[in-house]
Amino acid sequence: MAGRKIILLLFISLFTTFFAFGQTEALKNVVNNLAFYKQKKDLKYLTNAKKSVDSLISTHADSADLAKNVYKAIVYSSIAYIDSLNKLKQPVNFFEKTCKHVDGLSSNKRIYKYQAEMDYAKRCLANVYLRRGFNYMHISDYYNAIRVFQKAQLYAPQFKEINSYIAYANNRLGNLIEAAKYYSDLLKTDSTKAEYVEAASNTYQAIGDTSKALQILQKGRKHLPGVKFLLLDEANIYNNQKKYKELGPLLPQLLDENTNSAEIAFIAANCYDRLNDYDKAESLYLRAIELNSAVYDPVYNLGILYFKQSILKHGEDSAKDIVRAGQWLEKASEISPNEVKCLQLLQLVYTKTQNQDQIERINTKLKLLTNQ
Repeated sequence: MAGRKIILLLFISLFTTFFAFGQTEALKNVVNNLAFYKQKKDLKYLTNAKKSVDSLISTHADSADLAKNVYKAIVYSSIAYIDSLNKLKQPVNFFEKTCKHVDGLSSNKRIYKYQAEMDYAKRCLANVYLRRGFNYMHISDYYNAIRVFQKAQLYAPQFKEINSYIAYANNRLGNLIEAAKYYSDLLKTDSTKAEYVEAASNTYQAIGDTSKALQILQKGRKHLPGVKFLLLDEANIYNNQKKYKELGPLLPQLLDENTNSAEIAFIAANCYDRLNDYDKAESLYLRAIELNSAVYDPVYNLGILYFKQSILKHGEDSAKDIVRAGQWLEKASEISPNEVKCLQLLQLVYTKTQNQDQIERINTKLKLLTNQ
């Protein structure tokens, strides 16, 4: 998931209440065994609960008893969820039969009376599918991961995080458009997470839809104003697209939140440079160099800035700037001696200052680099 993967199971509070019909005499033994399991965490009590509920469904009339069958769903789904290692030796098709039983109950017209009980059973089944999905993810079988995550989603449609698992798996398979769709579904509520915003934006960028990526980041920043990396992500898009007018308004906050970042200082300096705000550009180039003097670009750009100013100015001010340009371009050439563009600009500087010795030195270096 583009940088930040989130995996968590549905929250299930086991047997916090014994549901509406839990105190009937016929179900008392089942209820007691569930209570004992809650207290002692011993799987034998789940075995006893299963035996009890099975014994209650022995005739055709029992099979039509909705309450008994709902409690069967609770017990069976609990075993499927809790006994992940199958220590109770249930048959291979136990989980599939449990799903079929719950699905059948869901279609009953009177099942609305047992909404809490059915929600619990479905959450158990959803968790089993999620667990299987994560196992597939662990072995990079993303196709099957998607398949079982989608089954989990059928039992827990309110658990929106499943969209992030499906989106992540699609992303790994290269199904970027499908991944983007699932990420977008996660962003439809005000309670969305920054990780989802970033993942959705990165996915849309990957498929070339930067407009959608920007919309997502802007909406994310509106709902999550304290998340710094979303601002940086938006700024990076504008910077990469050379949209400096759009980048400019973001720079004050970006600089405040990244005071010790040479890279951010350089991005801001370059932006102000392109917007012809040379004083701010000069100051930020110098800050970038102060924070990391070993990087070529801010040193080279500062040399270019002084060279441009020397052309725009006249007299003594022009002379000062052309000297500064030479000094910084020489430093840039020391950092990266084989940069032809830097040497060519130095050639222009020394031609303007009529420094013949330096012109000959630069010409010699250029001949060696260009084989001329």
